[in-house]
Amino acid sequence: MGLEPFASVEAYLERRRELGVAEATRRLLRAAGLGVCLVDTGLTEAAGVPLLSPEELGGLAHADVREIVRIERVAEQAAPPGTGAHAWAATVGAALRRAAGRAVGLKSVVAYRCGLDFEPRRPAPAEVANAAALHLASGGGRLTHPVLLRHLLWEALELGLPLQLHTGFGDPDLVLHRSDPSLLTGFIRAAEPFGTPLVLLHGWPYHRQAAWLAQAFPHVYCDLGLTLTYVGTAARRVLAETLELAPFHKLLFSTDAYGLPELYLVGVAAFADALDAWLAEAVPVPAEAARIAALVGGGNARRLYGLS
Repeated sequence: MGLEPFASVEAYLERRRELGVAEATRRLLRAAGLGVCLVDTGLTEAAGVPLLSPEELGGLAHADVREIVRIERVAEQAAPPGTGAHAWAATVGAALRRAAGRAVGLKSVVAYRCGLDFEPRRPAPAEVANAAALHLASGGGRLTHPVLLRHLLWEALELGLPLQLHTGFGDPDLVLHRSDPSLLTGFIRAAEPFGTPLVLLHGWPYHRQAAWLAQAFPHVYCDLGLTLTYVGTAARRVLAETLELAPFHKLLFSTDAYGLPELYLVGVAAFADALDAWLAEAVPVPAEAARIAALVGGGNARRLYGLS
């Protein structure tokens, strides 16, 4: 931004106004050094203000942008109240397949909608139709019925793309203890024959549980995006606790940033600082430390999401 380190808030905001929104955003995003941005397109605004399109974000960041499809949003848009209850599953399934065709991954926010302590088995068609009737009779809209949410998860598994799952802390409408990723153990076991990768996002304060699941199950990965931006000086400890069990090839870097471009840069800086500190203490061989940093910083994500 052309300021001295630790400039005052007033000086920073004045400089930001001088540069203008577009130039400040461009500088901050490019300083983050991101090569590929995986964008959850289920989020379209922040504080009532529309977010940049994926194309706009990629242009300003000078990064390749790939889409992550939020499955609940697809279902909500595909099946308005006039949809027949018995047609709900087929309608939503077709929409999900179309959306998956343009994406590198899928995402579920079932933790927000009913918690992660849901029954793991796939619901029968009659259960889905009955639940759809209740949902549609209430006016449709935000999908919260546990049976329909479970149905979406199983539909997503069959598509084979990596499936991200929000776990741990988040916005105030979350019930925190119901977002513990260990509650997913039954679903994870049931999903294992599909081989579909499951990516446990965020995790805190249950990041150790997420790390154990990534260690115990071949198709489970974990991602501390969002967490390190919030925990401040504890970022080094939280990452170290995750790496107590999470295999090096199972941990993914991300920022979970949106809205403010500063969050991308802060997310990168917090993660890099925490990883550098852990490597300096735990991995005394420089070549091995560089290999692990390359895996966590991008290699694992490129492999998992099929990025060139």
